[in-house]
Amino acid sequence: MKTVYTFVSSPDHAYPDHPERPARLDLLQPRLGSFGAERIEPQPATREEIAYVHHPKLISAVERVCRDEAPAIIDHAPTYVTPSSFDDALLAAGGVIACTRAVINGDASNAFAIARPPGHHAEPDRAMGFCIFNNVAVGARYAIERGVERVLVIDYDAHHGNGTQAAFMNDERVAFLSAHQWGIYPGTGWIDDAAHARRRIVNVPLPAYAGDTAFEQAADKIFLPFVRSFNPEMIFISVGYDAHWSDPLTSLGLTTAGYLMLAKKVMSLAEEFCKGKIVFVLEGGYDPVNVANGAEATFVAATGKGASEANDPNPNKEPDCESRIEEVRKWHGFS
Repeated sequence: MKTVYTFVSSPDHAYPDHPERPARLDLLQPRLGSFGAERIEPQPATREEIAYVHHPKLISAVERVCRDEAPAIIDHAPTYVTPSSFDDALLAAGGVIACTRAVINGDASNAFAIARPPGHHAEPDRAMGFCIFNNVAVGARYAIERGVERVLVIDYDAHHGNGTQAAFMNDERVAFLSAHQWGIYPGTGWIDDAAHARRRIVNVPLPAYAGDTAFEQAADKIFLPFVRSFNPEMIFISVGYDAHWSDPLTSLGLTTAGYLMLAKKVMSLAEEFCKGKIVFVLEGGYDPVNVANGAEATFVAATGKGASEANDPNPNKEPDCESRIEEVRKWHGFS
């Protein structure tokens, strides 16, 4: 089993006192060589590849604002751009494409695209939520363009993947699931958000402090029937380490052991349903310790090598989420 990864740190994509900053990756970077994975170098995504997801007017607008007005705040999240951000966003998406290509071609069993700026909030016609272009959506559409007929995306960032949902709202070739904290940014992601696409677009809104137990229930009782129902040929995972209990921006309750559990479960689903073809894509996570530990746990699951050494038990009481899990199952007819 060969795992490859890309690393796009975008050091010039930075804004004073902003949580989505290059330092998110500072503790992870020196550890990358010890995870048993092979680094591959990406090329920037082309405008045509970004246009698999985003309107050409948005692409041009981002390029212009980076060239003529940066540094600037472009939405209320706040999302920022610098003079390098357009090129950085192209390379971040290119990192996902490189991983996708390696898995499709059989050069790797699985892959992990570690890149910033992140992407899952970026909608087809707007950048938002710290995100410029939707990296995972571009990767999924790239796979479709390369002949993969059914692609599935699971998102367990703390925030709802509204941009990915919007990109695939009416595309029956792609299924999307988001398990996230309810009531925080961007305010979307309720159970019946996409009533016309039951079983294909699935939202699992969880209460504050939901952690390892709730996510394991979601994986066993929702992820599994969701994947079985769609029967994908390839899986993408938007993994945000901001669902960790100590993230400064959110209030969920995952531990590093929880991230390892989730990575192992989605790896198992990929093995069962799509010959192991899976690409992990970094989204959020605003404590560098959690990003480093969570990424290590993801690599342990992906490579089957090593062990996760982090011991960071959740000090908060986890709510009982069984009724919410059952509500989601009932809405989608999962059994």
